[in-house]
Amino acid sequence: MIWFYFLFVFSHFVDLKVFSFVKKSNEMKIYDLSHQLNNHSPVYPGIQPPEFIPAAQIETHGYRETHFRFHSHLGTHIDAPAHMIANGKTLDQLPVAHFCGETIIIKTGNPIDIEVFSGLEDKIATSEFVLFNTGWSKFWGSPSYFGNFPVLMPEALNFLLRFNLKGIGFDHISADSMDSKDYPNHYAILGKNMIIIENLVFPDGFAENSGEFNCFPLPYENADGSPVRAVLKCKRA
Repeated sequence: MIWFYFLFVFSHFVDLKVFSFVKKSNEMKIYDLSHQLNNHSPVYPGIQPPEFIPAAQIETHGYRETHFRFHSHLGTHIDAPAHMIANGKTLDQLPVAHFCGETIIIKTGNPIDIEVFSGLEDKIATSEFVLFNTGWSKFWGSPSYFGNFPVLMPEALNFLLRFNLKGIGFDHISADSMDSKDYPNHYAILGKNMIIIENLVFPDGFAENSGEFNCFPLPYENADGSPVRAVLKCKRA
């Protein structure tokens, strides 16, 4: 009888845990902010295109595997400080907690100037990431994607650098303009031991302005950058 009692209590406890998990899941909206990777994924000019090659097939080998060959800054990805900063930290030298946290999402156009932060200082101060939704991801896969996308103006960048952020993210291919030769935004952000998230994609009609952001990299050694599955979790209204 004692064993029966403990079994009853344990099963009741598990049911409560499962119910709590399902309830919390139903209270959250989850957005995938990542581009799908394939052989046609856009890459920065001069970079070799990716290759996703079948390595084994079920019909021949009894199982299926794929061989990947791509640069570390493919698709939706993050830049480590070591990407630009001599002796900067690689991704594997940063704690895993550096790749998740509360974020503010700012919808803006071109350019990204100081005015976009009007009234948001307190919200930025309590956030760990700032993501910019400029609408540029709609050009993904077309030549226009490498055009005059919005970048942080110097005054706006200096404003953000005042805060203790883990990272800054953009829905286009670079934190600096395509014609930049000295990459001032990269050096300034990475020099503060922040990460840069590039090639984010926001769904059509996306209206969220905050949430929990996750962008975990591949755990390879001496990582200067890595593709990520960027995910945003928000409370349902």
